Amino acid sequence: MTTLCAENLGKRYHRRTVVDNVNLSINTGEIVGLLGPNGAGKTTSFYMIVGLIRPDHGTISIDQRPITHMPMHARARLGLGYLPQEPSIFRKLTVADNLRAVLEFRPDLTRGQQELIIEELLDEFSISHLRDQRAVGLSGGERRRVEIARALACEPRFMLLDEPFAGVDPISIIDIRNIIEHLKNRGIGILITEHNVRETLGICDRAYILAAGRVIAEGNATEIVNNREVRQVYLGDNFSL
Repeated sequence: MTTLCAENLGKRYHRRTVVDNVNLSINTGEIVGLLGPNGAGKTTSFYMIVGLIRPDHGTISIDQRPITHMPMHARARLGLGYLPQEPSIFRKLTVADNLRAVLEFRPDLTRGQQELIIEELLDEFSISHLRDQRAVGLSGGERRRVEIARALACEPRFMLLDEPFAGVDPISIIDIRNIIEHLKNRGIGILITEHNVRETLGICDRAYILAAGRVIAEGNATEIVNNREVRQVYLGDNFSL
């Protein structure tokens, strides 16, 4: 089992503390949520782990190997995958070429091995029928499938998913949930930050709740929902799964 850890993360902007000594961990093969009200610091915490924002203090590590000051591409080589909320596929390329574009940055693979991985990923995510379609014509759910398949081409140990349910219809939300479960069964550790609380708690093994820059609760969905402070500052009294 491999562990991604963030310890004592802190970030200030203009004398305002946005993230205040946040600690969290994700193991391979589990789904973890990072949730909280607007302004809680969850997005900043998430982006520090991704590598988009540099923390003022604290450490981020994979199996105790510090990655705090590594750029995103170096973190990716160590197995840290990232799926942004915004569309990240190449719209003018076909689905197959989107996968091929990523695999070309893997010098460990021959051209034949790259093509084999493309076929395996197309089949694994049930997008073989879309292989020659340009990405600009994909639905929201199809686009997410291609983006996740492309991320897996780099063989990540962890996937950081930013609002994975955003911009997709209700049927596609079910599809995305199934894909996330599939990633877990692959042994990948998943960290999700998401405004759709019910969907996220419904799929997570554990979740961290942030408020005012601090972790106020950590546990499974039942523990989170039954936490009085979480209800007061985030969920409200009438929330139910």
